[in-house]
Amino acid sequence: MFRGRFEHAIDVKCRLSIPALFREVLSTHYDERLVITNFNGALWAYPVAEWERFEERVAALPQFKKEVMALQRVFISGATECPIDSSGRILLPPTLREYAAIERDVIVVGTLRRIEIWARERWEKIFENAQSALEEMGETLADLGL
Repeated sequence: MFRGRFEHAIDVKCRLSIPALFREVLSTHYDERLVITNFNGALWAYPVAEWERFEERVAALPQFKKEVMALQRVFISGATECPIDSSGRILLPPTLREYAAIERDVIVVGTLRRIEIWARERWEKIFENAQSALEEMGETLADLGL
């Protein structure tokens, strides 16, 4: 499972260093490849095996439902397989960097089965909003059994 937050910077060749703890999870439980797509103003990165399970679930959905078509057109079509190089870096494609407004400083976030990659400025706003919302969700979380 991926957990934690890490500050990193994109290098001049548009590569991002994947945190060592995340690389350890990948090498132990998966392989050294990530599928990265765009969602909610950030990049979502999945180990290939997790991504393939997700694709199977999407393929089993009714294909003519407007929600399924939107998911395929945005989330699935944005997906790019990114191998991790021998130095622990991935090359972020220009279209994904542009979508997430990533120029240099990023926050890499572990969210259990996936990794989120945020432009630092966006992350700071999202985190502040999430922190405020979480403080008000105690009863809802208790209803979920947490």
